[in-house]
Amino acid sequence: MIHFHKVSKHYDNLTALRDITFSIEKGEMVFITGPSGSGKTTLLRLIYLAEKADEGNISVGKWETDKMKESNIPLLRRDMGFVFQDFRLLNNRNVFDNIALALRIREVDEKDLKTRVFESLKVVNLRHKADNYPLALSGGEQQRVVIARAIVSDPTIVLADEPTGNVDPDTAAGIIRMFKEVNIKGTTILIATHNRELFRDTGRRVLRLDNGSLVGEETG
Repeated sequence: MIHFHKVSKHYDNLTALRDITFSIEKGEMVFITGPSGSGKTTLLRLIYLAEKADEGNISVGKWETDKMKESNIPLLRRDMGFVFQDFRLLNNRNVFDNIALALRIREVDEKDLKTRVFESLKVVNLRHKADNYPLALSGGEQQRVVIARAIVSDPTIVLADEPTGNVDPDTAAGIIRMFKEVNIKGTTILIATHNRELFRDTGRRVLRLDNGSLVGEETG
């Protein structure tokens, strides 16, 4: 599903990623961990082509990203859901419309759209907040809206960058449970986090980055 082979990424005199090789199979839920600045966010950005690798090869599903035309990047991203650390919710739209936006861009039928939005809200236990605006929600609720937005299009891959960085430990544990529920349905999930408590006792693969290098793999 996601394959890196000897991938490196440089910014001027800084090497963000160095000779990275790993594979994530379809349906896996994998964590990437390491201290701030270790390359976690850069790695995710290479997967959804916000950046391109300077060396090596990356394949995501049927796509070889180094050979992709710019015009095909939206097709790659169409099969992905994203959970960003800064939420990126639209404060002038309510919860329903924030989640529905991606479906409207794809011109999904309004009846089907409504069903899918409410199903995703049910997964994150926020059906009752559909009419609320983001600023009226707690940090944990906003994060759950972001997860609902990420899964509403039934993506094959979900990428999550520090998805619990702004919430308390109990809320963080609940968010990981939600990701597990989504993963059980077959979605491949990759979670970048510096918080080791998130993957403790999960039984999931954990890739460890340090200073841009992949330094080990363990089981959570």
